[in-house]
Amino acid sequence: MEDTLGATEQDGRADAGRGVRDLLLQAAVTYAEDRHWEVSPGAWLLEDDGPPRCSCGDLACPMPGAHPATRDWTRRASSGPGVVRRWWTENPQASILLPTGRSFDAIDVPEVAGCLALARMERMGLQLGPVLAMPGGPGRGRRLVFLVLPGALPKLPDMLRRLGWGPGRLDLVGHGDGGWIVAPPTRIGALGYAQWAREPTTMNRWLPEAAEVINPIAYACGREAPLPAHAGQ
Repeated sequence: MEDTLGATEQDGRADAGRGVRDLLLQAAVTYAEDRHWEVSPGAWLLEDDGPPRCSCGDLACPMPGAHPATRDWTRRASSGPGVVRRWWTENPQASILLPTGRSFDAIDVPEVAGCLALARMERMGLQLGPVLAMPGGPGRGRRLVFLVLPGALPKLPDMLRRLGWGPGRLDLVGHGDGGWIVAPPTRIGALGYAQWAREPTTMNRWLPEAAEVINPIAYACGREAPLPAHAGQ
């Protein structure tokens, strides 16, 4: 009886694993086929009797199973559905990475500030692209990542300066040429899964310019920013 129960549990875990791998393949192909986004397979999780480990072999990996697996990952990225399908057929556990600086750049902020900015932009009727929700990493809480038209990263410091925010004042990170975002349904170690707060749809196919959304995003981040050390003295 115990052997039967053990086999049933193993079968259940195997079925769940196959289901997740199928979702990764389907999602990767959809990003390439429907959105024409370039996709690259990243590292993956190794799961056995212990906690999940990153395929890179670093036991202290800060993004286990969710970072580039090769040095030439940017060159290999492709928006060809057939190529993408082959990659995930060969390695169905690979994380899904979307290079930034090509089809889009990304603005990455704390979840609380991101939700505040999202609500404000929706009230203002601003055009919004997809928004990614990321689990928190070491020393960081959960994040929201706004997709904007490419070319935004070099302009962000000047945009923020014009709004009165000096370098380092806001917890706001730009991702542009040479960077990447982790796409759902990739799992990031024991931290959780990348998810869409606003899924890619036909309604948000056209991305906004960073200049169109930076004001409410910076305002929301400013509300959550710690006061300078000399404030109130």
